[in-house]
Amino acid sequence: MGAGKTTIGRILARKLGKRFIDSDHEIEARTGASIPWIFEIEGEESFRRREAEVIRDLCNEDGIVLATGGGAVLDAGTRQILQSRGTVIYLRANVNSIMVRVSHDKNRPLLQTADPRRRIEELMAQREPLYREVAALVVDTGRPNVQSMVQTILEQLDALEATRRQHAPASAPSMTNPQSSPQTSLTLTVDLGERSYPIVIGADLLSDPALLARHIQGRQVAIVTNTTVAPLYLARVAAPLRAAGREVIEIILPDGEQYKTQASLMQVFDTLLANKCDRKTTLVALGGGVIGDLTGYAAASYMRGVPFVQLPTTLLAQVDSSVGGKTGINHPLGKNMIGAFYQPRAVLADTATLATLPARELSAGLAEVIKHGAIIDVAFFDWIEQNIGLLMARDQACLAHAIARSCEIKSDVVRQDEREGGLRAILNFGHTFGHAIEAGLGYGSWLHGEAVGCGMVMAADLSCRLGMVDQATVARMRALVAAAGLPTVAPDLGAERWLELMEVDKKNEGGAIKFILMKPLGSPSIGGAPREQLLATIAACTA
Repeated sequence: MGAGKTTIGRILARKLGKRFIDSDHEIEARTGASIPWIFEIEGEESFRRREAEVIRDLCNEDGIVLATGGGAVLDAGTRQILQSRGTVIYLRANVNSIMVRVSHDKNRPLLQTADPRRRIEELMAQREPLYREVAALVVDTGRPNVQSMVQTILEQLDALEATRRQHAPASAPSMTNPQSSPQTSLTLTVDLGERSYPIVIGADLLSDPALLARHIQGRQVAIVTNTTVAPLYLARVAAPLRAAGREVIEIILPDGEQYKTQASLMQVFDTLLANKCDRKTTLVALGGGVIGDLTGYAAASYMRGVPFVQLPTTLLAQVDSSVGGKTGINHPLGKNMIGAFYQPRAVLADTATLATLPARELSAGLAEVIKHGAIIDVAFFDWIEQNIGLLMARDQACLAHAIARSCEIKSDVVRQDEREGGLRAILNFGHTFGHAIEAGLGYGSWLHGEAVGCGMVMAADLSCRLGMVDQATVARMRALVAAAGLPTVAPDLGAERWLELMEVDKKNEGGAIKFILMKPLGSPSIGGAPREQLLATIAACTA
């Protein structure tokens, strides 16, 4: 509700030359009664039956753009009909946006409560996984320009149609007769104007050569990967490109955070130069966060900028590091202190690669998922708590939802602050402590996500000492981090060493250490901390 379905639907229908229909308006026309009246007299269960019947009838018509009620997905039959008969677009809005648009609307019976915000959060937690289940496209409606959103939808529909044509038999229907094949992927957009790019999330994307080829323009392609990922996926990516006549250059680096260095970067440059790669060469990052960051920095630097595509194969990379254009390498004195902001042409996240991910790497990725809920979306944090067992068991539906929601959160922050002038720093929740752990122990001793998980516990403890959250919130954070298989006790580096390491951080200003804290859970706060409270947190959280 309140996501703009009617406004955007009407414009989209005009652009596509179709009729626009709102299912709620159709229900009112058929019954001669308003939606609030039906809820009050007949109850929600009766309304849902009417809604399912109307949507079933409308889905038998051709040439329409249909806006459904927000709760239509609660009916399993309706979900099946929507998915089989059309292309479902989920217009996503955050709680604050919905509150602004609908909190005073007396025609929304589900919000006639003493606490409409809480009710919206409950509805989102219940419905969002179902939206994910049926949606072919997800579009964030946080942007003020409606025409821009419609244009994004049209572009994504064109891309989706092109993919369907390549995989469908000659007699298969197209979008003009939308009895389409089941949706196998989800597409989000990082909205940065001319530098906007898609994030495609789905199973077996690496087995779809056309998907990657669409984002490669030049004759040469350099695939950067590592010794762990190469035996699993390199041939699958490289062979179709070679078959299509492209020159494929393979660059295989050692695996591990300790190799995210100047030496590895030079290895990439040496290979590109030896093969006379030009400005039209596309770099492809096939691997986790280390490969993505390093390849992106190489792409930003080689000939002052060549295109690159992210193919993240770890959960951490799929939910965080592949999105947003932060690229770089480590220095012995500080993590990620050398790099550039440089956006990819596309991010193609194949969830099937998570099947080969070691359990420790899966847990490391869940740290970044938890982070997004802790700083932005308390309803998402609640959902993670409820589903952490399924996430650890690699339930495909839960992982897909966690990846998509994390990418949405990060994309929205990046859209507002691409180069970390202020807001984007909140994505470093837990990272000030976490980076100190990584540097203090030596890169590679702890995985990045393990250090961030422990760092979030320390940041929660510091937030409590500063009066921003209560002890119960700290306990929730510690319990969830532990349930994700992550460490909750930091190594004892010595108080002065801790401070020394945290003083080398990109967020710091004028020598003062800056932290991302919670005020409260689900809302970030950026600031410093008195020395005594900081030392107390270090003492309480280390062993």
